[in-house]
Amino acid sequence: MRKRIKICCISSILESKLAIKFGADALGLVSNMPSGPGVISDRLIIEIIKTIPPPISSFLLTSRINAEGIISQHKKINSNTIQLVDAVDFETYKILRKKLSTVKLVQVIHVLNEHNVEDALVISEHVDALLLDSGNPNLDVKILGGTGITHNWALSRKICELSKAPVFLAGGINAENVKQANEEVNPFGFDLCSSVRSNGKLDEFK
Repeated sequence: MRKRIKICCISSILESKLAIKFGADALGLVSNMPSGPGVISDRLIIEIIKTIPPPISSFLLTSRINAEGIISQHKKINSNTIQLVDAVDFETYKILRKKLSTVKLVQVIHVLNEHNVEDALVISEHVDALLLDSGNPNLDVKILGGTGITHNWALSRKICELSKAPVFLAGGINAENVKQANEEVNPFGFDLCSSVRSNGKLDEFK
């Protein structure tokens, strides 16, 4: 099965077009975050999304955790996918499903230990996909993605094998380790950011 590719931290219409030209299946647009790279304004996200043709998926990355805030932001931006980078409660999933019935939900799981495996498998029954990353939401200033470092792929493999939903693998995936990641984890797709950039800009060669 062909692996899906999401290019994250898209910062301009030019980057969007470049990623699509090279075969990206999905583009990640990062709204306000407590830390990390790639944040752009909601206004710019709206402008970029207007230029993204179907069937390319537009992922709004949001750090909001209450349903009302997520819905309000999405109605303004109108992406076809919402990537929840922080944990939300199960009632939030229910509300989002009801109010945004045509929008795909992707939950980020920050893989730190075995407990995250258990959490991911339960959550996989409530979302359209999981995305396994290397952040740490337990810090005073949360790290919710964009670390450029790998995590324990053995845990990620467990999640991929048992998840009810497709799984994207993120966190330090690059040209040198992607083959190994595919063999060891076998995810549905890969989420790339820093490894395809130079000086913060999307690099055509990479």
